[in-house]
Amino acid sequence: MNNSVELSIAEKLLNVEAVKLNPENPFKWASGWNSPIYCDNRVTLSYPEVRNQIAENLIDVIKKEFSSVDAIAGVATAGIPQASIIADRMGKSLIYVRAKPKDHGMENLIEGRIEAGQKVVVVEDLISTGGSSLKAVQALQEQGVEVLGMVAIFTYGFPIAQQAFDNAGIKLVTLSNYNALLTVASNKNILNETQLKSLSTWRENPSTWNA
Repeated sequence: MNNSVELSIAEKLLNVEAVKLNPENPFKWASGWNSPIYCDNRVTLSYPEVRNQIAENLIDVIKKEFSSVDAIAGVATAGIPQASIIADRMGKSLIYVRAKPKDHGMENLIEGRIEAGQKVVVVEDLISTGGSSLKAVQALQEQGVEVLGMVAIFTYGFPIAQQAFDNAGIKLVTLSNYNALLTVASNKNILNETQLKSLSTWRENPSTWNA
């Protein structure tokens, strides 16, 4: 991704508080990890200028990297709004993948009309370890769909995530990342040197940071 885009998106995420940084009073993730950062990109949907920039940048990526796409697939729940905007603007079919099948009716895992052989790009809002995102990819592949790749707004850049995508043979392109975020936070004096060091250390080993 273009460095100027990475920095611009990182700045927007900080400005609208989609990303919050608090190394002194860390957040607790569902995994049990203590984290100095909390990211909720759904916040960007409430800001038309930011929402539009994200959508246009994601569309640019898809046109450049996955030009033969037939359909856009959102990952429930946070990837669905972004996927909907992108599919509408590109004039593409839209589907979305649930975290688990419905417990009633048709018990669908994938919602929308999909056909074997279709070429799909998956849309996520955030990449952490990559586990849930790749489950959505697997669900699509099991239906005979060709997954061209995945696009997302932001990644923490954990090595475990990149390894998972490499092992799955899925290309991942994100608009921004953790390094760009720290650069912007430093340039805007949001964090001091001690705090920056703490956040850098967290990314190296988040499971034991501040344990």
